[in-house]
Amino acid sequence: MTAALTWTPAEIPDQSGRTIVVTGPTVGGLGHFTALELARRGARVVLAGRTPARLDETVATIRAEVPSASLETVVLDLSDLSSVRRAAAELSGLGAVDVLVNNAGVMGTPYHRTADGLELQMATNHFGPFLLTGLLLPQLVASGAARVVTVSSQMHRIARTAPLGDPHVQAGRYQRWPVYGGSKLANLLFTYELDRRLRRAELPVKALAAHPGFASTHLAANGQYGRSTGGRASILDAAIKAFSPNSAAEGAWPTLMAATADLPGATYCGPRGLAEWSGPPQVTTSNKLSYDETAQRRLWQISQDVTGLAYP
Repeated sequence: MTAALTWTPAEIPDQSGRTIVVTGPTVGGLGHFTALELARRGARVVLAGRTPARLDETVATIRAEVPSASLETVVLDLSDLSSVRRAAAELSGLGAVDVLVNNAGVMGTPYHRTADGLELQMATNHFGPFLLTGLLLPQLVASGAARVVTVSSQMHRIARTAPLGDPHVQAGRYQRWPVYGGSKLANLLFTYELDRRLRRAELPVKALAAHPGFASTHLAANGQYGRSTGGRASILDAAIKAFSPNSAAEGAWPTLMAATADLPGATYCGPRGLAEWSGPPQVTTSNKLSYDETAQRRLWQISQDVTGLAYP
């Protein structure tokens, strides 16, 4: 295992010849900096995001720093299961996929039901990635040594129970932050169950997870106001930047470690500073709820029922 306590992106090995899909690559966010470092080291990086204009902006921004970057784009809205299926069909032309980074997410959004009848945060943060991972699994297997990295959050610790109710029904009053915490707990339940199933099926794919600590991104403002600039959104965004001990670039380090370091499946990476808010990444642990195998299996069954896809 090469993951030292002092791990930095300088330890990322050459990624030439590898194909890596990164969801949620908006400029300034964790996905952008994850894609940037992987492209810098020669990977063919596929940026999967909601709007062509923002994808084009990310491509231009990365190429301004890495002119030789091998970049492709695909439109993907994880909150819409039909969009996930369309994107996966387009991605099928890539051939083998070496790494899938499930980075995209929303945070603290007002109550909203998607076209599939799902609450927006659970749809975007869990059900969409669950479906995308399953649809890309044959291409991951074709790599011969692939991994799926799902980005969780320290906010998973505020979830008092696993999100195992009927996802099409709102039970009680909607509370955006507990629901967000539940969606981030779902990321970990999914990762641990996925890795166990992959090992049981003897497939050459590992599942790992990471969290960024407290990083300076636009996620909070986008969740609250649907934008990162203008009025209260600008105020919140500025406050996040002022108090975040980690830049967005540093927040991407645990994801990059999980994607490239010599680590076993079911590993969780996060910053090693006080309360895991900042600092270089390390192998860490998640809360007790996330290791509940009964909850892992139940969420998997619910996810199969919602998406109509059973795997592996």
